[in-house]
Amino acid sequence: MVDLLLLLTIVVALGFDFTNGFHDTANAVATTIGTRALPPRPAIIFSATLNLVGAVVATQLVHTKVADTIGGLVKPQGGIALGFIMAALAGAIAWNLVTWRAGLPSSSSHALIGGLLGMGVAGYGLAAIKSKTLVTTIIALVTSPIVGLIVAYLVMVLLSNLLKNAHPAPANRVFRRLQVLSSAFVSFSHGANDSQKTMAVITLALVSTHHLKKFSVPVWVAVIAALAIGLGTYAGGWRIIRTMGTRIIKLQPINGFTAETVGALVIQVATQFGQPVSTTHVVSGAVMGSGATGRLSAVRWGVARNIVIAWVLTIPAAAVVAGVLTLLMKASGVA
Repeated sequence: MVDLLLLLTIVVALGFDFTNGFHDTANAVATTIGTRALPPRPAIIFSATLNLVGAVVATQLVHTKVADTIGGLVKPQGGIALGFIMAALAGAIAWNLVTWRAGLPSSSSHALIGGLLGMGVAGYGLAAIKSKTLVTTIIALVTSPIVGLIVAYLVMVLLSNLLKNAHPAPANRVFRRLQVLSSAFVSFSHGANDSQKTMAVITLALVSTHHLKKFSVPVWVAVIAALAIGLGTYAGGWRIIRTMGTRIIKLQPINGFTAETVGALVIQVATQFGQPVSTTHVVSGAVMGSGATGRLSAVRWGVARNIVIAWVLTIPAAAVVAGVLTLLMKASGVA
């Protein structure tokens, strides 16, 4: 029975990873498609491939610090019941689907962290939440999109001054080509950071059922999580792509290149420090920053406001869903 529940938990975790992939496709391809640097389907295939490569390379050749952070967020005595882990995943998946339907680029990272927190408090009490890990994670989640916005703004100011005498047509051609590289950088970075979150949940389930003695991501877990996020990216999240590619600002190739490059750099720094930041929020912030340099009215602040509202609601919404499911499981004795 335990092995069957473990298998079901792994399947649900991969389902979350898949929704993470198609929900976050826009991070890498929306600006590239919006500026016509690449056609939609090739852009998505390209992104999916780099997502897969980033996930495998980061975890097998570099480190799994992000997975360690997620896996250490909720640590009750005796491990976590598999049913409760599935409740946390259900909270995250539910919010991903709601915001995808609304076309809002919310964060799968925030959703998973919210789900874990809701499950942890409802299932084991506040003492099960590791406050130090939570504080550093929240700081990284909150500050990373702000850093992306500010740095993208400054880079755009610098590039605009350097290229003020350049003819627009050849400059656009150059930056469209450069966007292929910046898009690849975002996809690689997204795979390196985001896939580790699912790896963490599966590893947590293996530790809780004593299939592993300590928290350490096995190779097979890294591979299946990488495949799931890559397939999800290939499936594409067209509603969110439209929001990020055309509705926040009218993108020019130079804006797209700046937003993607800055976003990817912020994600890479966070990954090196083991912080599970939101690729969605970082790139959205960078898009806003790169678009605000011409004039503030270039950014459609009404759309930006709706995105920020979704950001704020993500953790509590996912936490409530996961917490309610956990309490129902406790009451019925399922977990």
